Amino acid sequence: MKTLYRKFIAATLVILAISIVLSFTLTNWVYMTSTKGKIDRQNVVIAEEIANGLEHMHSSGPAYETYLNSMSKLGYQLYIVSESGEGKFFGQPFNKTELPEEAAKVLTDQEVYHGMDSFAGQFLMMGHFSNDLENTVGVPFTMNDQNYGLFLRPNNELLFSDIHMIFAWFFVAIAVVSIIGVIWFAKHLIKPITKLREATREITRENFNFPLNIDRRDEIGQLAESFSRMQEQLQHNDEARKSFINNVSHDFQSPLTNIQGYADLLQTQKLSDEEHFDYVQIIDQESKRLSNLTKQLLLLTSLDQKSYPMKLSEMKLDDQIKETIRRHQWRLEEKEIEVSYKLAPVIFKGDPELMVNIWDNLLTNAIKYNSHGGSILISLSQTESAIEVVLKDTGIGISEDTICQIFDRFYRVDEARKKDGTGLGLSIVKQIIGLHNGEINADSQAGVGTTFTIKFFREKHREE
Repeated sequence: MKTLYRKFIAATLVILAISIVLSFTLTNWVYMTSTKGKIDRQNVVIAEEIANGLEHMHSSGPAYETYLNSMSKLGYQLYIVSESGEGKFFGQPFNKTELPEEAAKVLTDQEVYHGMDSFAGQFLMMGHFSNDLENTVGVPFTMNDQNYGLFLRPNNELLFSDIHMIFAWFFVAIAVVSIIGVIWFAKHLIKPITKLREATREITRENFNFPLNIDRRDEIGQLAESFSRMQEQLQHNDEARKSFINNVSHDFQSPLTNIQGYADLLQTQKLSDEEHFDYVQIIDQESKRLSNLTKQLLLLTSLDQKSYPMKLSEMKLDDQIKETIRRHQWRLEEKEIEVSYKLAPVIFKGDPELMVNIWDNLLTNAIKYNSHGGSILISLSQTESAIEVVLKDTGIGISEDTICQIFDRFYRVDEARKKDGTGLGLSIVKQIIGLHNGEINADSQAGVGTTFTIKFFREKHREE
């Protein structure tokens, strides 16, 4: 398996190799276009100085050889050839001692030979170090009325001094340290990713408490932080799912058991008309309870899958809220709850059937969890930027620890369970409001009451 660690090191080595090739190519280009000719000209000047010394000061036998030997010890390889073809080497010998035909013009035409500039080595720039007689510069000179040719090149072994060795080891050390550093950095970089991979495997086993312990401030640290938040959300969703299964199973099982039990009583016992009516009424209530739960589940599924067919039309929002209050009037009177409202006339474009769910759920909760003889206040107003609905009750309220979870799907506080809630109503309300370009917020205090604030934003202001 090709791990990211191996890929990173391989990519680094490939980049290093490409860099070396490109650097070598660029260096060769610079050497071949400018440096090579400059070196050739510099060596021609030196050769001419040596030839001038031979012509004017060291033309006698002993002085001639002593002078050339001293020049060779200064770091040059020399070859002196006469018109008759007799030649002699001074300094380190050449590996190849054959002169090209062009070099003969030094003697015949008294021309300078630019062998270092025209020499084509096998490895381009590396040809500079080729120890061939062809890779020299040649100048003509006259000594004792005879024409000679002086061929010269620097002695690479002498010129390759200690400082060059220091630089060579310096570059080798840089390469080795760089490779070791890259390997270490790759391992350090991959370590948190490996932990994230292990954490992902643990999540597949439903273990949402795997510790990451990644303390970094770079992109990987941000990824780890996001992953930790995802773990918490998945754990919350898993707990909610299991809780939902338990609660819904209970919510389905309880009315089904009641229906089955009272149906059996109706079939097997002789009952009075009053008992018969009571049992039938209980069966009807439990059936409606099951129907309501099923409708909420189907609606929530449709909203989740974005498959609900939105039917937008203009409606009077104030009339719709008043109609919802009238439908629940009998329940309000039963608990002696006083409803007061201040509803400005507002025309709103939305899905009437979905909007009814909002007011029905909120008002039902406000009645269900309100105290006997309590009150409900509803207000509706609008501005240029939004439409605002506020519903305030004097009920049992919600604690600070749980208010942030009331819009979570399937979540029910203990008080809600006692009231046969499904834990789906407020989640449906929030989704419907979101579909209508709005938001809902809750403010509550245990034992005092709860306030829901809904805002529907106008499109042009939401875009801004």
